[in-house]
Amino acid sequence: MAEIVAFVLIPVAFLAGLAAFLPFVPLIAALRGLALVMQLLARFGATLIGVVYRRTPEFRTLPPYRPQDEEVKAYRNYFYGPGFRDLRQLLTLERRSYVTTVGDSFRAVTSRQFTAPTVTRAVTVPYGVALYLGLCLGAVLAPPLIGLLLLLHLLVLTLLTVGARTLAGTLRGVDRAVMLRRRLGSGMICPHCFERVPYPAYDCPGTTCRRRHSDIRPGTYGIFRRRCECGQNMPTLLVLMRRNSRLQAYCTHPSCGKPMNTDAGHMPEVVIPLIGGQAAGKTQLMAAMLLSLEHTAANGGPALTLADEESDANYQVLREVLRMRGHTRATQKTLPRAHSFVLGRGRSQRLVHLFDTAGERFVDRDDTDALRYARAARTFVFVLDPMAVKAFWTSLEPAPGPLLDRTLGSTVDPEEVFARSVQAVAAMGAPLERSRLAVAVSKTDLLTEHGLIPPRPEDSGDTRTWLCEALGLHSLVRAMDLNFREVRYFRTAAVAHEEAGVDASVTDVVEWCLRS
Repeated sequence: MAEIVAFVLIPVAFLAGLAAFLPFVPLIAALRGLALVMQLLARFGATLIGVVYRRTPEFRTLPPYRPQDEEVKAYRNYFYGPGFRDLRQLLTLERRSYVTTVGDSFRAVTSRQFTAPTVTRAVTVPYGVALYLGLCLGAVLAPPLIGLLLLLHLLVLTLLTVGARTLAGTLRGVDRAVMLRRRLGSGMICPHCFERVPYPAYDCPGTTCRRRHSDIRPGTYGIFRRRCECGQNMPTLLVLMRRNSRLQAYCTHPSCGKPMNTDAGHMPEVVIPLIGGQAAGKTQLMAAMLLSLEHTAANGGPALTLADEESDANYQVLREVLRMRGHTRATQKTLPRAHSFVLGRGRSQRLVHLFDTAGERFVDRDDTDALRYARAARTFVFVLDPMAVKAFWTSLEPAPGPLLDRTLGSTVDPEEVFARSVQAVAAMGAPLERSRLAVAVSKTDLLTEHGLIPPRPEDSGDTRTWLCEALGLHSLVRAMDLNFREVRYFRTAAVAHEEAGVDASVTDVVEWCLRS
């Protein structure tokens, strides 16, 4: 009987059970395959979140873009490298995850159903075979789906990268258009080295950070904001900088690197050099021009704001000396630092640079070559001291009373100063034929007191005639007319009156020089 049970009934029962089980094999295989596919997709999602968002060490296969490794110490924008780096990491991690997940699934089935079953193998082996079929099916179906997701990720990343870079380029174009509108197409003037700076460098605004960023415009390190290595954000466009939060600008010329005006790039710039011989009265005239603008602003005219601390400190000294009718200290022969101020409000604002250069520089050709700021000027002021002209002392009869002190005048011939300075400025590439020249005859208040000069003329032509006929400066006047598009002559008295006012002659010079 035992033999019948062992060799007949049990095999028959096993075959009957196997026959009953076979119809369910496709279902079991399909479900196990689906489970594997869902498991792989879930792991793909977890990997994607880990790579793109969490960024913990287990999701890192490539070295990150670190600010300390960059030429500019700032974090890269995601669409300028990190995005495709994440895609490469995702591909590597997903390949590893696929191999690990499929291998673990097969090993789990082998262990539970074949090598170490909890029940008889007669039951577990058929079930294990069905699971094997399902795992094979899932292992085949998952890669196309994951590949499709990776392709979709690549497509979205590519579109966003193209969009981000197009936006950055557009913003740079807008910034460029704004600069052209402000007549800064060739750059901003450095008040120290006088070179044109296409775009300044800026220090990080962080209170404890002194990292300098050479080009903050939209691009590799940010679209609207740049994040410094210290974590501080800074704007990428000049138009995004409010006046009370503008960053300190620095010259990018290799031999300079000094601070520029904080208003540089935010408004049109005007450069006005004062040219003249030693002791011709340039510094006093410049101080009087600033005082005239200050007085005009106090009476409802265009607002005047000194552009930097150094300009403000120098002006305060000059103003007090001018009010006391004292003599300003002789300008040092070192390269001048611009006296800069902001004139006007809103869209009418202009950043004006006045350059007062030592008269000795207009005698030596090697010194005039250093006056690079003249390349950016379109209006020049030539300060002409009549006391420096020999004909002044021979053609004019001295008035009764104390004699005029000859030591108060310049010792350099105006014709020599003009010839050398024009030659140097033209050699630097300044378009003199498109520039204007204001000829300021200085010290007329002193000459008037001694009766050595006629009363103040009504117009520029009278002064021009006086220079030609009384002082014999026919060749100088002719040279001025030939070299400049427009020449205007003024008799000036760089003195201050009550209530901080200045002589009307200085106001006329200022208005003409700043005329658009």
